[in-house]
Amino acid sequence: MLGFVNTIESLNSTINGLVWGPYMLILLVGTGVFFSFKTNFLQIREFGFTMKETLMKIFDKPEDSQEGDITPFQALATALAATIGTGNIAGVATAIAIGGPGAIFWMWVSAFFGMMTKFAEVVLAIKYREKNAEGSFVGGPMYYIEKGLGLKWLAVIFSIFGALAAFGIGNMVQSNSVAAALGEYNVPPLVTGIALAVAAGAVILGGLKRIASVTERIVPVMAVFYIIGAVIILITHIGQIPAAFGLIFKHAFTPASAVGGFTGAVVMQAMRFGVARGVFSNEAGLGSAPIAHAAARTDHPVRQGLWGIFEVFADTIVICTLTALAIISTGVWSSGVTGAALTTSAFNKGLPGPGGVIVAIGILFFAFSTILSWAYYGEKCAEHILGSGINKFYRILWLPLIIVGAVGSLDLIWDIADTLNGLMAVPNLIGLLGLSGVVIKLTKEFFTEKLGR
Repeated sequence: MLGFVNTIESLNSTINGLVWGPYMLILLVGTGVFFSFKTNFLQIREFGFTMKETLMKIFDKPEDSQEGDITPFQALATALAATIGTGNIAGVATAIAIGGPGAIFWMWVSAFFGMMTKFAEVVLAIKYREKNAEGSFVGGPMYYIEKGLGLKWLAVIFSIFGALAAFGIGNMVQSNSVAAALGEYNVPPLVTGIALAVAAGAVILGGLKRIASVTERIVPVMAVFYIIGAVIILITHIGQIPAAFGLIFKHAFTPASAVGGFTGAVVMQAMRFGVARGVFSNEAGLGSAPIAHAAARTDHPVRQGLWGIFEVFADTIVICTLTALAIISTGVWSSGVTGAALTTSAFNKGLPGPGGVIVAIGILFFAFSTILSWAYYGEKCAEHILGSGINKFYRILWLPLIIVGAVGSLDLIWDIADTLNGLMAVPNLIGLLGLSGVVIKLTKEFFTEKLGR
């Protein structure tokens, strides 16, 4: 049995190295670069309009004539619930711990171009969505790959990767992170797992509309709660902010020497881990978020695509940056600690007393909301292969695995889920690049014909 496990670990490690290696990261960022140039850098040129159509219309209700099952903001909240997760707390810290402060610069670069990748994903999700047997709108990479490119076999491959990856990256890994965080306060993992499963079940069993209804309430509260804590730390360490930015820009292009518990990092490490953690956080190019956006009520694919730009901006440029600055400005980045423990250390130093509690609560809500959204993502991937009859079974199967994740040791599961999550990007990027002409055409149509520009 041990030999079998070791074989699986070795095989997965090899595949993971290819999936998250430099070529994949270049392809992920390169896709965003491609769409940036083809749209004349829409994320800059129309940034004000994007904020006006998203941030300023969060509480607006769509017109009755617009088709869809949930509001644009509910779609965003469901997508953000999945992306604003442990990656914002542990992922950023890991990037700094391994790649040094310079990793944050490359995280910004991946997010800047990732805005356009996410924009293209959402545009295509709306363009090629359809109604399922239950009368609900469904869409995402599996639909635009099949309907747009005519490659049903590739759509099925994406669906398989998505349905399986969800159980790891969106379920067991999340409950394990919560159990570890609450374990610091002597909460037994089994109690954490059962509580999460019961709470998640009350939401997930109600389907997308209930998930969207809950996430539109949780996401703003959890994001503001965490942001306030980080901002207070930055205000109390305002004198260190210029030096923090200095380290970020300096070590983006020059090696970071060993200091304290930090073992040093070359520029390639900063670049690789900055880009990888950025992608892991905002999921631009992985194909998960457009599954939620496909159900949004909107009058044009591009209008919903603007929410994709805002999604990456909020997740990485705002929240990940606040985490990074808190870690660097408090000086704990070179302590040798990594992951969520490093972020906790920064918050404890910056806010003695409540700091660690803020991170623990952040992990709890970030992970819980991720469990809700990924349950829907995985379900829709399974539905694409097996039909809508699989939905209730998938939801029921989802719940006990939350408990398994909370009490188990998940190193191998995490690694396999990370690989499957990355493999989702391959068919999705093929779909995005293959249908790039559709994205460009719809973008020009929206801004010229609809807005008269």
